[in-house]
Amino acid sequence: MSHELALPSAEKALRNKESSSTFQTAPPDFPITVHEDLTVPDGGLKAWTTIAGAWLVLFATFGYLYSFGVYEDFYVLEYLTNHTPSSIAWIGSFQLMMPFALGIISGKLFDEGYFHHVEVVGGVIFTVSVFMLSLAKPLQYYQIFLSQGLGMGIGLGLTFVPTASIAVHHFNKRRGLASGVALSGSALGATVFPIMLNHLLPTIGFARSVRATGYIVIGCLVVGNALMRTRLPPRSQRPNTTAPDIKSFFIDYAYLWSILGLLLSSIGFYFPVIYIQLFAVSHNVGSNLAFYSIAIVNISSAFGRISGNHFADKFGAFNVMIPYTLFTGATIWAMLGIHNAGTLVAVSILYGYFSGAWLGLALVAMSSLARSQDEVGARVGLALALSSVGSLVSAPIQGALLTSKYLWIRPAGFSGCMLFAGAGAFIVARTLQARVRSSNQV
Repeated sequence: MSHELALPSAEKALRNKESSSTFQTAPPDFPITVHEDLTVPDGGLKAWTTIAGAWLVLFATFGYLYSFGVYEDFYVLEYLTNHTPSSIAWIGSFQLMMPFALGIISGKLFDEGYFHHVEVVGGVIFTVSVFMLSLAKPLQYYQIFLSQGLGMGIGLGLTFVPTASIAVHHFNKRRGLASGVALSGSALGATVFPIMLNHLLPTIGFARSVRATGYIVIGCLVVGNALMRTRLPPRSQRPNTTAPDIKSFFIDYAYLWSILGLLLSSIGFYFPVIYIQLFAVSHNVGSNLAFYSIAIVNISSAFGRISGNHFADKFGAFNVMIPYTLFTGATIWAMLGIHNAGTLVAVSILYGYFSGAWLGLALVAMSSLARSQDEVGARVGLALALSSVGSLVSAPIQGALLTSKYLWIRPAGFSGCMLFAGAGAFIVARTLQARVRSSNQV
């Protein structure tokens, strides 16, 4: 969502020379202006109101998805006892894949000016799917998969990239921080919904519990969509803009290594989100505290998403994402050391903080590889789509490694090592990008 910059001729010539030999431009340290309507104000009432709306949408959608660990525990132990943990995990992994797999579609629609259309359609699909889930019967796997895996996955797939990207319409220098604030909504949602479900499921049953969460989803989506506003016109109505050259992405080696890093990391990244509650219950680490483990993970991730993106604005997205990826892998290994309440809380907080920062950093890092803002949606959407395979196969692989004997070291070790491998790919991407920029702040 970019434009020709109103620069002095000498500086413009220098910029043109640089852009012809590189595959990125760092966000400029000055407002992007061509025309009054295309000015990025970097703040203001409308900007922060839009971020508040995005916060509510992500609270109700991505936050709900992150509560699947509660559903996994409930399905394995009570509701889908005729299926293995691995087959049940396909529901959650399919959900996790869809926001990224559909990112290339929703990102393009966002660039073309269909922001509110995509948000409304996706929100309706997501809400209807939540209430359809409440009608699913015990032992009926297909009913749960269609509503929770497919339906909610498609709804979130349509809304996630546009909601996470709307900050680009309102922020320039503080874009990372604004995106982090918006993404913290998913962390708070992933705190509220697990606590709510863990309290309601034993007392009022599955159907009424799910419907209770559905009413919260409706309210947040309606208010959130009413608050969000776009500023930039569709690409087709902007002067001096062209559609991004997708083919050029595949000769940008930093971009390709980044996609590999996302793919490898996503295979192991979600292991604690789906399995930490089941791990705590199976190890008799206080059932009451175990029910709060996912909530602890997600409340910690809110701080990670805000601080991680803030550090990315100051030091460079890749410079921050690489150590955070390594720390996330280390905390997955640390799950094997959980043996009492203190270790459960410590691991949950550490994993929540580092993993929470990772998602926001991944989006900022991929967008930083774009040559102009016109490529941001396409680059991020394509990268998420190609790496979404990792999210799809992650939980089933982990469930198969776990087996019915609960051999926890196998999936935990595998998942942690995949994060380490992803960090290695990001190091290569960062090295290549630093050479292109002739700067270490990447």
